[in-house]
Formats: sequence, structure tokens, C-alpha cells
Amino acid sequence: MQTPPVVLGIDFGGTKIATAVCDLAGNKIASVVVDSLGERGARVSFDHGVQTAKALLAESAADARLAAVGVATFGIPFDDRVELAPAIRDWDVLELGRELRAAFPDTTVELATDAKAAAHAEARWGSLAGADPAVYLNIGTGLAAAIVIGGQVLVGRDGAAGEIGYNLRDVTDVGLPDGRRVVLEDMVSGMALQRRASSPDRQLTAADVFDRTDDEASLDELITAFVDELAFHLVNLAILVNPAKIAVGGGMTRSWDRIGPRLTEALRAGVPYPPDLVLAHFPHDAPLLGAVALAVDAATSIPRPQPAPAPDIPHPNGDPRSVTTATNAPSTSGIGNLS
Repeated sequence: MQTPPVVLGIDFGGTKIATAVCDLAGNKIASVVVDSLGERGARVSFDHGVQTAKALLAESAADARLAAVGVATFGIPFDDRVELAPAIRDWDVLELGRELRAAFPDTTVELATDAKAAAHAEARWGSLAGADPAVYLNIGTGLAAAIVIGGQVLVGRDGAAGEIGYNLRDVTDVGLPDGRRVVLEDMVSGMALQRRASSPDRQLTAADVFDRTDDEASLDELITAFVDELAFHLVNLAILVNPAKIAVGGGMTRSWDRIGPRLTEALRAGVPYPPDLVLAHFPHDAPLLGAVALAVDAATSIPRPQPAPAPDIPHPNGDPRSVTTATNAPSTSGIGNLS
């Protein structure tokens, strides 16, 4: 009896790499999460992720044909580079699409930026299903949003729709290029919180900062300023989009009891028609689930829009792989079992 084919999902994150092997309905066969080894640079991190994925395939589906691979990554992925990807050194010069196809030859590989992949999963199976329009907000190592309209994730001309980590923070930022101003992600993200709270004598993670606010007034003030600035930008985004619902995911949602009430209060006070604010249904796994969905769609030949090839220019007017929501979704119960 022939072994049914499988798909592979990989989520390359700044601090972790998550991988799942699923059947063509999206039901999990096996999954694993490993450290990204990001401090050792792009080559080490990428190779570690690919080796982990191949080992998982060998252990869980050695006799099955690999039908497709879906990949989510921080930054905007292209065949020959990844733009807007500061989390790991040299990730921006990694030929991500080409390297993945070389690693998984004769297999369809689909790419998406992590926040858009997460929004894809939430709109298809999670908290944003049926909400139109909707916003997915990711607060993890970095900061990004994705906008869902008519069940489809808005990509943008250059694949950068929703990259609010580059927002201006003050009127004095107007007219200044990126290198001469502090962008929002440098102040509001897990990476930023860790940097701002640490000192040569004490290294704290973002989780440490939230855990210690009851004991240290300076950390409590830092968290208050952090959440208020996030709320300021989320309110403006909600006014622009007029979403029915906003779902929040990412590693920092583990401190939702401190973040959620202030965001809700700000939305109710500042938005003419306040949206529902909810935790993402898959608060920590949504990018991986989105990668699985891309692979399932490719393997089952669900039509998806094909972008024009990126022009051979250094920056940045090419189109990355687009993300859309398919109408024939795999089993939601199977996808839910990934978490």
C-alpha cells in the first residue's frame, strides 16, 4: 500500500525555528521547535532549520513523498534575498527561495513573511475567520501587522503592507531616512524591550521584564511606556482600516494580562467604531500554520495568484510571494492540533 504524501511547514523566526510535517488535509504528523541559533548568523540558522526539517521528515514520514514546502520568515522573502530582516545577521543577503529549492529539490516551495502567514492562518482557521476587514498584530521578537480584506491578506506592491515596525514615532521624524531616526520596532518589540531593560551587569529577556514589574518601579514604567506607544499606533491603524476584529499573536502575548486591557481601553477611547480585540487563536504557532496552509494549497493545486518576478534591482521594488486565503480549507481540527 502506497504511503500518502505529506507537506512540510517551516517558520524561521528570530529566536526559534518551528517545523511541522502534515498530511494533505493539514493534520499534524509531527512537529518540533528548536533555537534559531540566530546569534551565529544567517548561514548557521538557515542550515540548522533545514537539517531539523529533514530530520523530522525522516523520523515521521520516511516513506512518504514530500508534496510541497511552505515557509514563513521574518522580513520580505524573495528568491535571491530577504528584505527588511534585521533580526539575524546576513539574513538579508540569504538567497532564501533558491536555497530552499536546492534543499528540497523537485518540490514546490512557497514563501511568505511571517506576519502575513500568521494572518493567513487566523483568517482561515482562527480568530479572524469571517471577520472583514480584519487586522492581525504580531508582537514578538519584532513588530508587524497584516490586514485581511475579503478573506485575503493584503500583500502590498512590494510585499511590505503592514510593516508598522517602520512607523514614524514623532513629528520630528518627518523627512528623516531610516538611519537617522528611531523606528517603532526599535522601541516596541521583544528585542527592543530586552535591549532597553538590560545593562552590562544584567541581561533580561522581555519575559523577565514583565515578570519583575511588581518588584522594580523602573521596569513597571518601561512596560507602561511600551504598551502605550503600541496602543497609539494600533489605534491609528484601526482608524485607517475600520476592522471588525483585531487578533494579537506572538511571543509577548504570554503577558496579555498586562498588554490586552490597555490596548482595549485605547481602542474604545480613540477609535470612532472600535473593533473587537482578541488573542489570536494560535498565539504562538500562527506563522507555522500559515506555512502549512501554503504547502497544502500548493500540494492540492488550489489556484493562487502568481506575482510578477522581482526585477534585478538592489532595493526594493519587487513582489514577494503573495498570500491569499483559499476557500477549500483543510480540516480545522487537524490544524488546531499543531498547537
